[in-house]
Amino acid sequence: MSHRLGVRAALIAFVALLNLPASAQVEIKLGHVLGESHSWHVAAAGFAREVAEKTAGRVRINVFPSSQLGSEKDMIEGLQIGSQQAGLIGSGSFQPIEPKLGIVELPYAWQTREHAYRAFDGDLGAALAKLLEAKNVVTLAWWENGFRHITTKGDPVRTPADLKGLKIRVTPDKMRLDTFRALGAEPAPLAFGELYSALQQGVFQAQENPLAIIYSSSFFEVQKSASLTGHVWGAACLVFSKIAWNRLTPGDQQSIRASAVEWGTKQRKMIADSETDLAQKLQEKGMNVVEVDKAPFVAAVQPVWKDFGTQFGPELMGLLDKYRR
Repeated sequence: MSHRLGVRAALIAFVALLNLPASAQVEIKLGHVLGESHSWHVAAAGFAREVAEKTAGRVRINVFPSSQLGSEKDMIEGLQIGSQQAGLIGSGSFQPIEPKLGIVELPYAWQTREHAYRAFDGDLGAALAKLLEAKNVVTLAWWENGFRHITTKGDPVRTPADLKGLKIRVTPDKMRLDTFRALGAEPAPLAFGELYSALQQGVFQAQENPLAIIYSSSFFEVQKSASLTGHVWGAACLVFSKIAWNRLTPGDQQSIRASAVEWGTKQRKMIADSETDLAQKLQEKGMNVVEVDKAPFVAAVQPVWKDFGTQFGPELMGLLDKYRR
């Protein structure tokens, strides 16, 4: 009897050990799809260092750049089931699990990045974070992907007419596809990790991304021109799997969230400060960088606003409009 009681006690102790708060020693894998020179990685590495310091080593974040943990689609699936603990992900990539996240991709939504910051740091960001939490994804902070521009293998795009029949790679979401169809192009989706080789092989004639990604990914080697269309300002989400997040103590959660916001502010500044410099660097690499008149592009995408505005509903569209003024 005493032996059985001893075994039972040992089992109870083992189960109790398994259920101890994992923040006693937690290893977090945080993935993203961009290269080590991009501000996402620089800021994520700083965030990881600060978290280790603030939690006295209880929480250690290892950052995996360049799609080492898979595509954004792969990482989002992992976050939902808990096989991946954290990610820095373009906000539009969450549309397959929550279509209303497409609101962040509406073309020409923001006159300036400062308008977008107020929205995502305010009620719009809070509403979108609530939608993601229902999908087992905890949003810690809204970082920045930046304004997206078009690059081409040949002459630059100056008007929507220049996009007619142009095969362009876009992110794999309906909003972006519909936007470029409205502009007259022939868009098709492709995972970011496959983009350079697809451009090199001529599978696509064009692509669209922020200047920081165009430069850090060396697209200047396989594209001749860059047109500063600024058709979308993109947010990025620094997120945790709810499963991993719930393993942390409230105190560590508070410290991590504060660090995420702080490094998000720094990362945004990196993006904003680099824009003029990056345009010049791309020119030095041989790209023809041109400004465009955005008015014809804005007019061409109005049907996209009409179609998707109905899908997103008056509450979210109202929050968007609140910050556009």
